[in-house]
Amino acid sequence: MAERSFKSEVAKLRLGAGQEFRGEGILAVTKALLQSGVSYVSGYQGAPISHLVDVLADADDVLRDLGIRFEASANEAAAAAALAASINYPLRGAATFKSTVGTNVASDALANLASGGVTGGALIIVGEDYGEGSSIMQERSHAFAMKSQMWLVDPRPNLPSIVQAVEKSFELSEASNTPVMLELRIRACHVYGSFTARDNARPAFTLRDALDHPRRDANRIVLPPASYLHEREKVEKRWPAAVRFIEQHRLNEFFDGDAGDIGIVMQGGMYNTALRALEVLGLADVFGASRIPLYVLNVTYPLIDAEFARFCVGKKAILIIEEGQPEFIEQAVNTILRRADIQTRVEGKGMLPMAGEYTGGVMKAGLRKFVAAYRPDLLPDARAPAASALPDDRLAKAQQAVAGKVHGRPPSFCTGCPERPIFAAMKLVERELGAHHVSCDIGCHLFSILPPFNLGNTTMGYGLGGAGAAALSAAGGKRAIALVGDGGFWHNGLASSVGNAVFNKSDNVLIVVDNGYSAATGGQDVLSSAASNSMRATRNPIEKAVRGVGVTWVRTLTRTYDVAKMRDTLREALTTAVKGPKVIIAQSECMLNKQRRVRPLLRKRLEGGKRVVRERFGVDPDTCTGDHSCIRLSGCPSLTLAPNPDPLRREPVTKVINSCVGCGLCGEVAHAAVLCPSFYRASIIANPTQWDRLKHKVRGAVIGWLQRRLDARQELVASEVFAGVNRTSASPDGVGAAA
Repeated sequence: MAERSFKSEVAKLRLGAGQEFRGEGILAVTKALLQSGVSYVSGYQGAPISHLVDVLADADDVLRDLGIRFEASANEAAAAAALAASINYPLRGAATFKSTVGTNVASDALANLASGGVTGGALIIVGEDYGEGSSIMQERSHAFAMKSQMWLVDPRPNLPSIVQAVEKSFELSEASNTPVMLELRIRACHVYGSFTARDNARPAFTLRDALDHPRRDANRIVLPPASYLHEREKVEKRWPAAVRFIEQHRLNEFFDGDAGDIGIVMQGGMYNTALRALEVLGLADVFGASRIPLYVLNVTYPLIDAEFARFCVGKKAILIIEEGQPEFIEQAVNTILRRADIQTRVEGKGMLPMAGEYTGGVMKAGLRKFVAAYRPDLLPDARAPAASALPDDRLAKAQQAVAGKVHGRPPSFCTGCPERPIFAAMKLVERELGAHHVSCDIGCHLFSILPPFNLGNTTMGYGLGGAGAAALSAAGGKRAIALVGDGGFWHNGLASSVGNAVFNKSDNVLIVVDNGYSAATGGQDVLSSAASNSMRATRNPIEKAVRGVGVTWVRTLTRTYDVAKMRDTLREALTTAVKGPKVIIAQSECMLNKQRRVRPLLRKRLEGGKRVVRERFGVDPDTCTGDHSCIRLSGCPSLTLAPNPDPLRREPVTKVINSCVGCGLCGEVAHAAVLCPSFYRASIIANPTQWDRLKHKVRGAVIGWLQRRLDARQELVASEVFAGVNRTSASPDGVGAAA
């Protein structure tokens, strides 16, 4: 169950020639694949291109009508390896995944693909997850393209440019017998716009044709001496062919300007931000006409020497806008110009930051610096220091205005997340057995490194939690704890974390967080998902898989919210005399996906006038001691502080706010940690039955009667105390019986 459904939008994929397509960037990419006559697509989900996989899954009927094979791959290596079909056959294929982490995983397959070369067009669509929107290490795809000599396309972020880039990338791949990487930043993936559609194309050569007429060419297999031939082909044939195609089809774009003695070179993906910054500086209009000539690299690798020479001749300086580091393009351009004996000054990372995302503010500052250095007359306020300092002054004032008023919002588990009780149990065990080394993994459970849990020492990659603790298995020492999610388990963890531990007789403990989906990448189904899936094979138990590779000590907990049982199981795993890897499979459905699934059903029942019960938890303020261990041990966003209703007590009490989803963790933690009994559960009933109303009426009457007795007793005690105080005041020495 993916986090977003495209069932309604996929109808647009059937639009024909001349019709206007309006929609999101990811849908436009899918439409471009269909228009290009793609035969097969493989992919692994993950921001920022996770929705491309989701669109393809929802468009199953469209793909089937065109004879297109789509696979939701086990991991990025599997997705890239599927492109082997384009090596010997004129089949156009595409693979997609997040970069650079996905490209890291797929690098072996990509290197072999690039070495042998392709017959049909092979396109790798990578989501460049870089900058403030990234959830991974800050690296670039450019190095992979250079290393394996695949061509890297980076289109301007608008729908016509993106669609053209997809279509031309297939042609470029076939013209140069080289796979092509198409890079899309997160904003480009989700930009909205329109383009004129073309008819979808059925592959002229089908997958069945390939199976019925198999071809082989030993020279395409990466094995010496053929691999030496591949290297020569790259330099002597494929590269020149790619350069000719890029020039002839004008894949890169030039935009003239009246300030012809300077120029700006940019990655295509930087175009929108750069034009907006130029507009703010008064150097471009709202329609994108720039006063400074622009050279937009829709293909960032290979660079075209002749195009750079033409652009730079007669210019005293150019600025290269290249996001990320190292400055691959800047270094290459310096080499190109020196070889051509062109003395144009090349500016880049000296004007713009070496690292970090090039946001609008960063871009504006760099462009201002460049223009002020080489054409100050273009900036009316360039000579006024106060004006140039104005942005910094505004930023300082804005920061001062919000200081202490805006709370930090670190990443955390969702309300009701079934992973939260796992770490609450780990904290309870830590109280008894002391701290343990914790090897984390990629996924939601990585939030455990932050408060209130503060657990976790390292993380090394998706499915590598167990492998990350492999060296820390010493006889007689404490056992290390490792974590892996069900998504990471099926991605890589079964072999790298579990199988590796069995083979090497590791004595550590591995917790598999089984929440039913590949939750961190968008809620897609995995092999062990409990939900039935008409297109995928689900309901394959993780316990069966780990026993299959040799684990003997396995415990499956079907409800992670039982903190006491989770605590006891973890304690047993850490103290048992049994040697070898210990695996705890902690199961509970991802609450975010559960809410996506359940809420529409509840809404439908409500609208139909049917009975709906919602479980809520609360705290009795009269019972709460103000200790707040419940907050420290669960960290649930629904738990907060409220003023104490007792005027004689100063400590604030715990309060459960309306975002509570009724998971029960707060009460479970209170029970497992032997905390105060201040939590209560309430059932909120919509459209109650007559029986519900009767029970409510009886309960109200009984509680009211008991409450009135309590109130009367309190009044009696108060009156007696008051009378005693009066007697004390009336005594001659001021000391009475009440004292």
